[in-house]
Amino acid sequence: MLTRKTPEADAQRAIVALLRVVLPHGSIVHHSANEVTGGGAKARQRQAILVGMGVFAGFSDLIILSEGRVMLLEVKSRAGRLTEAQERFRDMVVAQGLPWALVRTPQDAVAALHAAGFKLSVRGVS
Repeated sequence: MLTRKTPEADAQRAIVALLRVVLPHGSIVHHSANEVTGGGAKARQRQAILVGMGVFAGFSDLIILSEGRVMLLEVKSRAGRLTEAQERFRDMVVAQGLPWALVRTPQDAVAALHAAGFKLSVRGVS
């Protein structure tokens, strides 16, 4: 896998690639880009616009929709830690009875989905 000195992004791409194979046809794996990178006045202005449009601080990196189920996955590098906003978001999601997981590898993501009762298989293999 090509690495770009962005370990969380690299992990997320690998997770998305695997989930697209193991989840049933018609499942949705979605990333909600919820922050503007960079600095300066333009970035702050763009972030304020996004917040006004519904961006929620700490929102999970991936939302999985499959066969009437939903799960939120927060992707971190091996050394990555949750921010306070991510911890608050996690607590709000879990309080509503929705599955949420911190994942660092594709295997973590598959294990979390399996534990939450998602159907997983490898398409094309019987």
